[in-house]
Amino acid sequence: MTRRGPRNPRAKQQRTAAIMTGAALVVGATVLPSAGSAADGPAADPWVSTIPEGYHRFTAPQAAVEEIVGTRPAVLELQGNIGPSGTWSDLAMDPSGANYQTTVGPLAPGLYYYQYTATESDRTKHSFRAPGTPVAVTSHPAWSTLFVPGPSVQWMADLRSGGTVEELTYESPVTDDEATTLVWTPPGYDADRVDPYPVLYLLADRNQSYREWAELGRVPQVLDNLAAEGRLEPMVVVMAQVGGSDPRTELLDGVVDATRDAYHVAADGHGQAVAGIRDGGQQALTVLRSDPGTFGAVGSFSGRLGGSISASTAREINEGTDLLRIYVGNVLDPSYNLNDALLKTLTSAGVEHDFDGVDPAHGGTWDAWRSGLRDFVSRVFQDDPGHEPRDGHLPLDGPYTAPAPGSITLPHVGENGIVTFETGTQWADAKDVTVWANWAPNGAWFRVPMTKVGDRWRVSMGPLDGFYYYRYVVDGVDKKDPEDTVNTLTGVSPLFVPGKTDRMLSDVPAGTGGELSVLTYDSAVADEERSAYVWTPPGYDADRAEPYPVLYLNHGGGQSWGDWVEVGRAVQIMDHHSLDGAIVPMVVVMGNGNVPDFPAELLENLAPAARAKYNIASDPDHQALAGLSLGALRTLDTWLTRPGEFGWIGAFSGGLFFGAPQFDADAVNEHTRLARIYTGDVSDFAYQSVINTMDLLSESGVTYEFAGVTAGPHGFDTWQTNLIDFVPRLFREEPAEGIELRAVVPEQADGVLALSVADHDEGVTLTPATNAGDRLRFRGALPAVTVTDSRSVSQAGASGWAVAGQAYTFTSATRAFGAEYLGWSPRVETPRPGLTAGAARTTALSGGHGLVVPGRLAYATPVGRFGSATLGADLSLEVPVDTAPGSYAGTLTLTLFPVD
Repeated sequence: MTRRGPRNPRAKQQRTAAIMTGAALVVGATVLPSAGSAADGPAADPWVSTIPEGYHRFTAPQAAVEEIVGTRPAVLELQGNIGPSGTWSDLAMDPSGANYQTTVGPLAPGLYYYQYTATESDRTKHSFRAPGTPVAVTSHPAWSTLFVPGPSVQWMADLRSGGTVEELTYESPVTDDEATTLVWTPPGYDADRVDPYPVLYLLADRNQSYREWAELGRVPQVLDNLAAEGRLEPMVVVMAQVGGSDPRTELLDGVVDATRDAYHVAADGHGQAVAGIRDGGQQALTVLRSDPGTFGAVGSFSGRLGGSISASTAREINEGTDLLRIYVGNVLDPSYNLNDALLKTLTSAGVEHDFDGVDPAHGGTWDAWRSGLRDFVSRVFQDDPGHEPRDGHLPLDGPYTAPAPGSITLPHVGENGIVTFETGTQWADAKDVTVWANWAPNGAWFRVPMTKVGDRWRVSMGPLDGFYYYRYVVDGVDKKDPEDTVNTLTGVSPLFVPGKTDRMLSDVPAGTGGELSVLTYDSAVADEERSAYVWTPPGYDADRAEPYPVLYLNHGGGQSWGDWVEVGRAVQIMDHHSLDGAIVPMVVVMGNGNVPDFPAELLENLAPAARAKYNIASDPDHQALAGLSLGALRTLDTWLTRPGEFGWIGAFSGGLFFGAPQFDADAVNEHTRLARIYTGDVSDFAYQSVINTMDLLSESGVTYEFAGVTAGPHGFDTWQTNLIDFVPRLFREEPAEGIELRAVVPEQADGVLALSVADHDEGVTLTPATNAGDRLRFRGALPAVTVTDSRSVSQAGASGWAVAGQAYTFTSATRAFGAEYLGWSPRVETPRPGLTAGAARTTALSGGHGLVVPGRLAYATPVGRFGSATLGADLSLEVPVDTAPGSYAGTLTLTLFPVD
């Protein structure tokens, strides 16, 4: 038996020194001209970067991909647990110059695993990771990992002061071969202390390696954080894989004996615990039954147990076991029904146990097991471990019965947001089928692979919540769901999953909303009979004396007059706004804009036909025009070239793509009550065109409002948000005034955008603590921060810059407190127009959020960006008065990035 170490698989990151009797910070600086670090440490994958808006960009050189694959693939995709609720999903990487590129995000904080997959023309697939990168997941060599930090996952982030991870190698008593485990020892581990350490053995599934506990489970980080929080009994934790012909012997005579030889650990039952995932959980439960009392605490994560438990064995288990706790994911966990049987076996035998409840958010994945492990290890070896399920977990009331094969036509929406898709048999010969929908972060589109079951393709996922639109992709070809015979005007089908979000997109109770009808009219422009959807408000009176205001709502390029109804949920939005009393009662006309002369079609055909059938106004003060994408361009063009027709204008993700028409700015302003412009974020391909259009309008003297950037891509998630914001503003006597923020960027030479921080030696020492009653208060100052910007307009475009700061958890050897206790008051030491200090951030004890999320130190507009600027900030650290004494370490990171 040999013991090797320490070898720590965790990524390292820079930290600061902070002393609690006088706290200190180390400040790190990063410049992000267009990309930066993809995690809380250096990214292992050189093809991954981040942009300031929080998106992760994946850029694979085409030459490198072709060398790996051996040919030019038909498609390159990013595949990973990046879909809804961690579902494995595909995202196309489009050719861009010499690269394949795609952008994902903003990703929720957490751990992601992914691979690059090339598909050849015959649908053959080849998966790989970026060349030169280390193996991140031993059991899946093509995978890479990406940790996205944030307050919600601080419990599994790296700490500077943590335990030690070593490899322990021993001779297997079953195979006579050399076997290896990972062993975590706690901070301050003392091999010579009087009392041996309690020990927890973690057993992997047969499809995992022992390393996966660290690689995907982040067990060392989980343990480090619990230890720092004072929620962990100092223990030794052994991560092993004991599959094979005799798991019991491998565990007891191999792993356990080797651990006792190498480490100062307990040998009695009350000082030993065992837990495992799936097969590892079965092995832990089997040893509980075969050797009761050997392990005083036992945990099962998606495990199972065959057979029964005798009354005498149950008594021995109860006498020798301090804690037996069962964990399982939602109905997508393959072990869900096995755990139903397990719980019944334990109950019927009289075995005392705790059930943590069903994890509603995850199936049988590392997201569920990792959080379950955190719960379990905080309970073992405790005098009072507690026995209740965690908050939000659900009861397991019986086995789950999935929809029978062949029983599904349209997607089946089950309890708790679990959705099952199943195709017909028409694609029985397909090589791969995916379901494509807007369920990626911020409403982008991912494809979820389906599994062939008989002659059909099937997948279940969830929980989902809200409105989606989907279609199938069969061997790379888009296919509308053939079972959807209701929504016939678009290439996608709707899916609404009731939940806690997207109330405005849900159906209102029957009989309470407005009416949707179809207007048919003759078009001289198109030389055909055409149709439009018309929504009339609840209580619409065709005979009332005062005609209703009217909104003409336009679709985008490649769409039809049905998109706002079948995909955009305009009816539901208008219904909810009406019932909420948020809008002036109006009529909405959604016509067909696919004509060569849109203004003529609208003004000479559609509008007269609508006025002939509905009681609607014709004067500009009571007519509004809005559209998305190409429909926004047509809206803007009609507004500018035909002033006096529409007093209310909305443009969603669309600019004057093909150049500006001739217009009279004074006439436009005179006849406009409100013009409001919207755009998605940088993932919206129309973003820059919208910015350019606003520049043109400002330079021409046209008055408008900019609604600000909507988080989301060029899709209906963005446009629904825009419509929800826009319609309550219409036909009001005094619309809200917009604030115009425009700037002209001067030409300069030699492009440099750089950030530097004054020498701060070993850290920033804060003043000694003062006792303010309920808190200890420290004061200090940020070292001088200098930003130098000499970029030309051609280099910088219409961008300024911003410096953001974010703090991370302060830790000592045994305790921790969060970054929400650190606040700051930024200042600009070299003031000038267009250069502004960021807002102050108060600490959690003063009612704020501190710097646990990034805060602006300063920002410069295009006017104020050029030259050098010196920035500073007063720092305030406030912690509870009962914070344990000790030497604490924390980090404050500064990031410089260009902003539009």
